[in-house]
Amino acid sequence: MVGIGEKAPEFCLPNQDSVEICLRDLKGKWVVLYFYPKDLTPGCTTEACEFTKALPEFEGLDATILGVSPDSPQKHRKFIEKKDLKITLLSDEEREVLKAYGAWGPKKLYGKEYEGVIRSTFIIDPEGKIAAVWPKVRVKGHVESVKERLKELQSEAD
Repeated sequence: MVGIGEKAPEFCLPNQDSVEICLRDLKGKWVVLYFYPKDLTPGCTTEACEFTKALPEFEGLDATILGVSPDSPQKHRKFIEKKDLKITLLSDEEREVLKAYGAWGPKKLYGKEYEGVIRSTFIIDPEGKIAAVWPKVRVKGHVESVKERLKELQSEAD
């Protein structure tokens, strides 16, 4: 997994409208990049809805929120429409960005090992460096802790 102070791995991925979003185009802004397993599943829905609810506060902190999963742009569009989400969801069907950030790897469920998305979140600073990492996210209270950490980072940067 990429660590604090490292350059954030570059990416260009299609969003829910099949429009390519590239990290380089967000230079100068704070980016909250979160990886999640699957659209329309309970934990992922809760996380996406909480980020949507907090979006005005993140925008007030000059931060962009990007959710990434292996789901297709079409599935993201359905997820957004069904749950009235206001955040941008990116499709990483090849899992290249997931792997670059260390958000793809071995997981265990009911004693079985398999490869999957490791729910994780990164704050990328305006220079494109990793400023904060949550390697194994528990959804409850997560959005609030990301917001608080972003505020701390911004006050340290001033």
